[in-house]
Amino acid sequence: MSTPPTFGTPSATAGHLSPGRRWAALAVLAMSLLVVVMDMTILNVALPEIAGALSPTAAQQLWIVDVYALVLAGLLVTMSTLGDRWGRRRMLLMGFAIFGGASLLIVVAESAPVVIAVRALLGLGGAMIMPATLSMIRSLFTDPAERARALGIWAAVASLGAAVGPIVGGLLLEHFSWHSAFLVNVPLMAVAVLAGLLLLPEARNPRPGRWDAPATVLSIAGMVALVWGIKRVAKEGPTDLLAVAAVAVAVALLAWFVMRCLHSDSPLLRVRLFAVPSFTAGTLAALFITLAMGSALLLAAQWLQLVQGLSPLQAGVRLLPLAVAAAVVSPLAPVLAQLIGARTVLVGGLAMSGLGFVVLAAAPAPLSYTPVAVFLALLGAGMGALAIASAIIMSGTPAEHAGSAAAIEETAYELGALLGVAILGSAAASLYRAELPASTLAAAGLGPDQVGVAQESLGGALSVLSDLGPAGAAAATQAQEAFTQGLSLLGGIGAAIMLVAVVVVFFLTPKGLDVTKGH
Repeated sequence: MSTPPTFGTPSATAGHLSPGRRWAALAVLAMSLLVVVMDMTILNVALPEIAGALSPTAAQQLWIVDVYALVLAGLLVTMSTLGDRWGRRRMLLMGFAIFGGASLLIVVAESAPVVIAVRALLGLGGAMIMPATLSMIRSLFTDPAERARALGIWAAVASLGAAVGPIVGGLLLEHFSWHSAFLVNVPLMAVAVLAGLLLLPEARNPRPGRWDAPATVLSIAGMVALVWGIKRVAKEGPTDLLAVAAVAVAVALLAWFVMRCLHSDSPLLRVRLFAVPSFTAGTLAALFITLAMGSALLLAAQWLQLVQGLSPLQAGVRLLPLAVAAAVVSPLAPVLAQLIGARTVLVGGLAMSGLGFVVLAAAPAPLSYTPVAVFLALLGAGMGALAIASAIIMSGTPAEHAGSAAAIEETAYELGALLGVAILGSAAASLYRAELPASTLAAAGLGPDQVGVAQESLGGALSVLSDLGPAGAAAATQAQEAFTQGLSLLGGIGAAIMLVAVVVVFFLTPKGLDVTKGH
């Protein structure tokens, strides 16, 4: 009989650990994921204070927001593969240290370039942490049923972090400076490093093969170009030549990367995993769910603050129906999958999210918080499908290739969030501009430059119209109504997209798929 692997001889799995040790390790992974996801949304709350304190240029402010996603998305594949080779625990602990250290550097940030550098380092740390949490779960939980429950908890934590971030950010900024939005990560990451050293076992691919340096360059350059291009489309529209060129270059580089992986004996990314229909279904479900959530949270948060007049903290509290519903449903999803089938739960979750968009689109004018709360709750409940999507992706993946599967899933999350803003957010912004013509703004007393500011965003409109008396107040009301119409339009487009997701995922997912039995 072979001897179980020990910490000194790490293998692809760590299933020899006691149940208590495995679940304690999951708690470490979940806490680290919570911090990283929260950090993404806290910045949205802190950005106005950062802008006020450092007076960044428009380009610098854009980079403060965008550099995190660019670095994170660009390095996901590379860091996941390095984790498979060097050890997933080692990669995770390095990620904790970099994320915490970068957050601590904010105390010396006295200019926008330094904040941009800190955000880039946070992206590096996040690229190490996020896929490692998923691949470690695959390593820790060798029993499919137990792994499905663990992934349900993982999905609930991810949803909770996205919704709780604005609340934590609001609380911090009410009592401390904008630096606190970064410094809150330091003690949490210190605890994560200590707990990780004590509780997490090492696991890696025992036969990693040779490292493909050209494929590494292609993956990083392709993903950075794709993310930048999508963000550019969201800001400038699909007719922007620079955005179109960036996306075209990204597609060419990533196609080259895929072909190189397909013809390699030790590929950087196991793209042949997509040959399994259920793996593709799980990946597409993850993409569509985050597409819906990213745009919904962004526009709903703005609507609550700029139309309903709530503070960031108050708005964050009113976004909680999404987190509460997701936290309740995600751990139950594996149990439901045992009773009614994984395909039913996965497709049902997507359909429930679609129903939430229908509620938003059909809500009577003037839009009130009640239908928005119902929309958020249905979207959160639908996100329970994220747990099953993760279980489907991981159940069909060999433990030694867990890093590739995690990189693909995390990339689907990143691209889903970006596409949500680019597609749904851009459509809402276009309607907003159409319903707020330049002639109306000029009649209220705005100059040409101020008209451009007002048409760019509702926040800009309220700012430049605030001192123009009754005419400005009337134009501000019209701007708020235009934004609300854009939110309703998001409901209609989101419902159509989720309908497509339901059909595609239904036909790709095998009817008898059982993620709790590993087949």
